[in-house]
Amino acid sequence: MDHILPLIGRTAPLFVEDMKVWGEKLAEIIHSSRFLVIGGAGTIGSAICRELFLRDPRVLHVVDISENNLVEVVRDIRSSTGYGTGEFATFALDCGSPIFDSFIRAQRERIGGYDYIFNTSALKHVRSEKDPYTLMRMIDTNIFNTDKTMSQAAEMDAQKYFCVSTDKAANPVNMMGASKRIMEMYLNRRSQSIPVSTARFANVAFSDGSLLYGFNRRLEKNQPLSAPNDVRRYFVTPKEAGILCVLSCLTGENRDIYFPKLNEELNMVTFSSIAEKYLENLGYEPVQCSTEDEARARVAELKARKQYPVYFFKSDTTGEKDFEEFYTSNETLDMGKFESIGIIKNDLDRNFDKLELFTSRIQAIRERGIWTRTELIDLFNEMIPEFNHKETGKFLDGRM
Repeated sequence: MDHILPLIGRTAPLFVEDMKVWGEKLAEIIHSSRFLVIGGAGTIGSAICRELFLRDPRVLHVVDISENNLVEVVRDIRSSTGYGTGEFATFALDCGSPIFDSFIRAQRERIGGYDYIFNTSALKHVRSEKDPYTLMRMIDTNIFNTDKTMSQAAEMDAQKYFCVSTDKAANPVNMMGASKRIMEMYLNRRSQSIPVSTARFANVAFSDGSLLYGFNRRLEKNQPLSAPNDVRRYFVTPKEAGILCVLSCLTGENRDIYFPKLNEELNMVTFSSIAEKYLENLGYEPVQCSTEDEARARVAELKARKQYPVYFFKSDTTGEKDFEEFYTSNETLDMGKFESIGIIKNDLDRNFDKLELFTSRIQAIRERGIWTRTELIDLFNEMIPEFNHKETGKFLDGRM
């Protein structure tokens, strides 16, 4: 983590003081409990797994659709931490499938189910809203699979269900953020039958598929770096993301949403500035190019002089929020429980008719067999009156 902090404009990790206070309590809970981490091979999920495994859980089962990433989770844990006294196993499963349902039934019979379930599976990219089919899968993954696994957690009398949200759920301008906001509404309804908590946090630096992750791939392939120079974001490290999720799940009250407090250690930085620091950290001098073609053409020439081509541009794609925020003005906050974490406190929202309408409308659309982005966006607008979808007609797949 230490090598990431300078790149994202920070000198110290978050949550250190809070972990001094809560660390012993977390260790006690984890060592005696059974955990299921859904989507556990992604960046956030695997960070949660590492935090849990360090504290020797009674059972840790990891489910993910990516077989290859699960292999890396095992190799990483074995190579860094070794072995514990509890049961640790991974399963290459899709949580929306009948096979996953059979797996859940089998674990209820074999080990008595799980005490805590973390769900980190998600379609997280703004670019996923570019076509109606990927957008429908986003709705399935971020909303309906979440509601289904919450129901399964309640049936096994789990102590807590945790699901990752996003800062983009606060006053959303894109469908990814709006889908997570609707997911929070489903979480709220399900909180009647099982305690739930979640977390909204900033971009996870160098997470799988992110722009910063792409920097590593571009260098490996001798390709230029490209980034917007007017988009400012907050960043947390993978370890910080894992700690925030574990704290939310194991210390949060029903319907709590955790988020990192904004302070001098958590500053917004541009992607272009990170690109420059990234290259300088590797011993390269960034050289700004005026076009994508120029950047592509000059890699070999500049690299030979320990320089590297970069192409920076103004953002003009659909769904890019001008600034980030973790909560809205009408949400109730608890800023006193933690040193570096704030909590959004939520009452039970009994406006369930809206959720039934959403479920039935999506079901009818899917039974029809064909749908458009526009009608899905219109439905989201009905669900979230303050939804201010930022549509430009351009998407990130049109960028280098």
